[in-house]
Amino acid sequence: MRDPGTIWAVIAGMAIANFVVRFTPIALVSRARIPEPVARWLSYVPVAVMASLVATEVLRPGGSWLLTPRNPYLLAAIPTAFVFGKTRSFLGATLAGMVSFLAFRALVG
Repeated sequence: MRDPGTIWAVIAGMAIANFVVRFTPIALVSRARIPEPVARWLSYVPVAVMASLVATEVLRPGGSWLLTPRNPYLLAAIPTAFVFGKTRSFLGATLAGMVSFLAFRALVG
């Protein structure tokens, strides 16, 4: 077992390094005037990152491909997308996804 002081020092050092690496570009870019096409392009980054994270979890639950009707994540994604498409409500889509996932997991699980 390592000394608790060493562990906390490593955690603090990693936190500081992480903050510096993330904060520096934000601080520099926030002061710069970004051309409109670049700003528009950057606005799609959060959506693309979230889509890639969700798609990975839906299509590969547990780290292996599961593209069958026995995948409750894939089945629950359908009503979730439908609810969001109709209502544009993130909360509504989240609730629909949770309820439908629990239902599909009970049915196919």
